[in-house]
Amino acid sequence: MKRLMAVVVVAALVVGLGGVASAQTKLRFAHTISPDDAMHLAVLEFSKKVAQRTNNAIQVEVFPSGQLGNDPKTLEGVKLGTIDIGMTGNPFFTSFAPELNVFDLPYLFRDFAHAYKVIDGPIGEDLRRGLETNGMKALGALEIGFRNLTNNKRAVKVPDDVKGLKIRTTPNPAHLQAFRLLGANPAPMPITEVYLALKTGAVDGQENPIAHIYALKFHEVQKYMSLTFHAYTMSNVVMNLKKFQDLKPEHQKAIFDSLAEARDWERQLNRKLDGEALAKIKAAGVQVEENPDREAFRKVVADATAEEYVKKFGRDVLDKIRNTR
Repeated sequence: MKRLMAVVVVAALVVGLGGVASAQTKLRFAHTISPDDAMHLAVLEFSKKVAQRTNNAIQVEVFPSGQLGNDPKTLEGVKLGTIDIGMTGNPFFTSFAPELNVFDLPYLFRDFAHAYKVIDGPIGEDLRRGLETNGMKALGALEIGFRNLTNNKRAVKVPDDVKGLKIRTTPNPAHLQAFRLLGANPAPMPITEVYLALKTGAVDGQENPIAHIYALKFHEVQKYMSLTFHAYTMSNVVMNLKKFQDLKPEHQKAIFDSLAEARDWERQLNRKLDGEALAKIKAAGVQVEENPDREAFRKVVADATAEEYVKKFGRDVLDKIRNTR
């Protein structure tokens, strides 16, 4: 009898330990952003809030700087389930859900407030839902920001100044078309490869928001910067769909709520960092054109890229975005 009771106690302990182990879920979150960047800090904030909301039942481990692969590989990992959560710029998602290309149309958003209402609201949610057919659950979007142009050849004040420049862009069709319209040679490549490409002269320039240009140290290998604000970019955060569905409903809610809080926190931080980064970029010796002829740039690229989108997907979503107040 004593031996039987001992076996029962041991079995109970094993089951109990197994229950404790299975009660904690670890999720790997991969992205290619520098640890100095606001988006990475927002991901850390997200991880902390998830742990708090779930009483440590969900632990999010963060892998920055392309540790688990570049942007396309990160998304493929999330799709296949080898990575639990991933984050990258919206342009990299358009091969899965091409309707998302609308968010990257040049000069579409009037300002930050307009972008937030569209991206966080029903329009953004509906379009990101299309990613589920590729095994990805959209959790929301962090901010990359309004993009600006840097290069090593010359100051850019008007559209003609862009002609002939080889510019690293995202793979987004609207970005590629816009730079071709400006007479540039767009060269899409993963962000992890851009610094070396700029340093070696494989490309003349690139385009990104101010704080990202500084965080990625592009100012070290670029001579000119122009605040064109030519497109707003967000970074979608997605989770493997099956792993999300396997979570308890209260844990699913904790993940959504935590990302929304981290998103708002990051946006406030970005406004501060943009100003600080611009001052540091200038101090590093980069010649900054703060007031290029943005209206001239808009006239060259805005309508043409928008019409290309309309040909493929209709005018409904575009009109809804433009009419959002």
